[in-house]
Amino acid sequence: MFYRLGNKEYQSGKADQGNKKAMKKIVWEDRPAGLLGFVEGQAIAWCAFAPREDFIRLEKSRVHKRIDDKKVWSVPCIFIHKDFRRTGVAEKLLKEAIKYAGENGIKILEAYPVIPGQGKLPDSFAWYGFLKSFERAGFEIVDRTSKNRPMVRYYI
Repeated sequence: MFYRLGNKEYQSGKADQGNKKAMKKIVWEDRPAGLLGFVEGQAIAWCAFAPREDFIRLEKSRVHKRIDDKKVWSVPCIFIHKDFRRTGVAEKLLKEAIKYAGENGIKILEAYPVIPGQGKLPDSFAWYGFLKSFERAGFEIVDRTSKNRPMVRYYI
Protein backbone atom coordinates (compact mmCIF):
# COMPACT_ATOMS: atom_id res chain seq x y z
CA MET A 1 0.00 0.00 0.00
CA PHE A 2 3.06 2.27 0.24
CA TYR A 3 2.68 3.68 -3.29
CA ARG A 4 -1.13 3.74 -3.17
CA LEU A 5 -1.42 6.07 -0.18
CA GLY A 6 -0.02 9.38 0.95
CA ASN A 7 2.49 9.18 3.80
CA LYS A 8 0.01 10.11 6.53
CA GLU A 9 -2.53 7.49 5.42
CA TYR A 10 0.16 4.85 4.97
CA GLN A 11 1.65 5.46 8.41
CA SER A 12 -1.76 5.35 10.12
CA GLY A 13 -2.55 2.17 8.17
CA LYS A 14 0.28 0.38 9.94
CA ALA A 15 -1.92 0.20 13.04
CA ASP A 16 -4.63 -2.47 13.36
CA GLN A 17 -3.67 -4.00 9.99
CA GLY A 18 -5.17 -0.99 8.19
CA ASN A 19 -2.91 -1.31 5.15
CA LYS A 20 -3.56 -5.04 4.92
CA LYS A 21 -7.33 -4.42 5.08
CA ALA A 22 -7.04 -1.72 2.42
CA MET A 23 -5.24 -4.14 0.07
CA LYS A 24 -7.84 -6.82 0.72
CA LYS A 25 -10.53 -4.30 -0.20
CA ILE A 26 -8.80 -3.60 -3.51
CA VAL A 27 -8.67 -7.32 -4.26
CA TRP A 28 -12.28 -7.95 -3.16
CA GLU A 29 -13.44 -5.07 -5.38
CA ASP A 30 -11.66 -6.77 -8.30
CA ARG A 31 -9.44 -3.73 -8.85
CA PRO A 32 -5.93 -4.27 -10.25
CA ALA A 33 -3.56 -5.13 -7.42
CA GLY A 34 -0.67 -7.14 -8.78
CA LEU A 35 0.54 -10.61 -9.59
CA LEU A 36 1.55 -13.48 -7.33
CA GLY A 37 4.12 -16.13 -8.18
CA PHE A 38 3.64 -19.66 -6.86
CA VAL A 39 5.80 -22.75 -6.48
CA GLU A 40 3.94 -25.95 -5.61
CA GLY A 41 0.96 -23.98 -4.31
CA GLN A 42 3.07 -21.69 -2.11
CA ALA A 43 3.15 -17.95 -2.84
CA ILE A 44 6.83 -16.99 -3.22
CA ALA A 45 6.70 -13.75 -5.21
CA TRP A 46 4.62 -10.60 -5.65
CA CYS A 47 4.69 -7.58 -7.91
CA ALA A 48 2.42 -4.61 -7.54
CA PHE A 49 0.88 -3.95 -10.96
CA ALA A 50 -1.87 -1.46 -11.77
CA PRO A 51 -2.60 1.74 -13.70
CA ARG A 52 -0.08 4.40 -12.74
CA GLU A 53 -2.81 6.73 -11.46
CA ASP A 54 -3.63 4.14 -8.76
CA PHE A 55 -0.24 4.87 -7.20
CA ILE A 56 -0.57 8.29 -5.55
CA ARG A 57 3.10 8.52 -4.63
CA LEU A 58 4.15 8.02 -8.23
CA GLU A 59 1.73 10.69 -9.39
CA LYS A 60 3.27 13.13 -6.90
CA SER A 61 6.88 12.08 -7.47
CA ARG A 62 9.35 14.69 -8.70
CA VAL A 63 11.93 12.06 -9.60
CA HIS A 64 9.58 9.66 -11.37
CA LYS A 65 7.11 12.15 -12.76
CA ARG A 66 5.27 11.33 -15.95
CA ILE A 67 7.37 11.72 -19.09
CA ASP A 68 4.34 11.89 -21.39
CA ASP A 69 0.56 11.61 -21.31
CA LYS A 70 0.42 7.98 -22.41
CA LYS A 71 -1.64 5.49 -20.41
CA VAL A 72 0.76 3.22 -18.53
CA TRP A 73 0.53 0.50 -15.94
CA SER A 74 3.23 0.66 -13.28
CA VAL A 75 5.21 -2.01 -11.46
CA PRO A 76 6.48 -0.03 -8.45
CA CYS A 77 7.62 -2.96 -6.33
CA ILE A 78 8.53 -6.63 -6.39
CA PHE A 79 9.01 -9.04 -3.52
CA ILE A 80 10.67 -12.44 -3.82
CA HIS A 81 10.84 -14.85 -0.87
CA LYS A 82 14.43 -15.08 0.35
CA ASP A 83 14.70 -18.77 -0.61
CA PHE A 84 13.96 -17.93 -4.25
CA ARG A 85 16.04 -14.79 -4.78
CA ARG A 86 18.73 -14.85 -7.48
CA THR A 87 16.94 -17.66 -9.31
CA GLY A 88 15.22 -15.72 -12.10
CA VAL A 89 11.84 -15.48 -10.38
CA ALA A 90 11.65 -11.70 -10.79
CA GLU A 91 12.25 -11.97 -14.54
CA LYS A 92 9.61 -14.72 -14.81
CA LEU A 93 7.12 -12.59 -12.84
CA LEU A 94 7.78 -9.61 -15.12
CA LYS A 95 7.28 -11.76 -18.21
CA GLU A 96 3.94 -12.87 -16.78
CA ALA A 97 3.01 -9.19 -16.25
CA ILE A 98 3.88 -8.57 -19.91
CA LYS A 99 1.76 -11.55 -20.95
CA TYR A 100 -1.16 -10.33 -18.82
CA ALA A 101 -0.81 -6.85 -20.31
CA GLY A 102 -0.90 -8.20 -23.85
CA GLU A 103 -4.00 -10.27 -23.12
CA ASN A 104 -5.80 -7.29 -21.55
CA GLY A 105 -5.12 -4.44 -23.96
CA ILE A 106 -2.47 -2.75 -21.81
CA LYS A 107 0.03 -1.06 -24.13
CA ILE A 108 2.80 0.22 -21.85
CA LEU A 109 4.33 -1.14 -18.64
CA GLU A 110 6.51 1.18 -16.57
CA ALA A 111 8.78 0.57 -13.58
CA TYR A 112 11.44 2.27 -11.46
CA PRO A 113 14.04 -0.38 -10.58
CA VAL A 114 17.25 0.12 -8.67
CA ILE A 115 20.77 -0.09 -10.03
CA PRO A 116 22.82 -1.53 -7.17
CA GLY A 117 26.16 0.07 -6.39
CA GLN A 118 29.20 -1.59 -4.89
CA GLY A 119 28.57 -4.34 -2.37
CA LYS A 120 25.32 -5.94 -1.23
CA LEU A 121 22.21 -3.82 -1.44
CA PRO A 122 20.13 -3.78 1.77
CA ASP A 123 16.86 -5.70 1.41
CA SER A 124 14.93 -2.50 2.07
CA PHE A 125 16.05 -1.19 -1.34
CA ALA A 126 15.62 -4.45 -3.26
CA TRP A 127 11.82 -4.24 -3.27
CA TYR A 128 11.93 -1.83 -6.23
CA GLY A 129 13.34 -4.65 -8.33
CA PHE A 130 16.73 -4.68 -10.01
CA LEU A 131 17.35 -3.10 -13.40
CA LYS A 132 18.96 -6.31 -14.71
CA SER A 133 15.75 -8.28 -14.10
CA PHE A 134 13.73 -5.72 -16.00
CA GLU A 135 16.23 -5.62 -18.87
CA ARG A 136 16.20 -9.42 -19.12
CA ALA A 137 12.41 -9.25 -19.37
CA GLY A 138 12.70 -6.74 -22.24
CA PHE A 139 12.20 -3.38 -20.52
CA GLU A 140 14.24 -0.39 -21.75
CA ILE A 141 15.34 2.77 -19.94
CA VAL A 142 13.23 5.79 -20.96
CA ASP A 143 14.27 8.33 -18.31
CA ARG A 144 17.37 8.79 -16.14
CA THR A 145 16.25 11.62 -13.86
CA SER A 146 17.33 9.33 -11.02
CA LYS A 147 20.88 8.02 -11.45
CA ASN A 148 20.25 4.84 -9.44
CA ARG A 149 16.55 4.32 -10.19
CA PRO A 150 15.83 4.90 -13.88
CA MET A 151 12.35 4.73 -15.36
CA VAL A 152 11.97 1.73 -17.65
CA ARG A 153 9.19 0.77 -20.02
CA TYR A 154 8.00 -2.21 -21.97
CA TYR A 155 5.89 -1.44 -25.04
CA ILE A 156 3.43 -4.19 -25.93
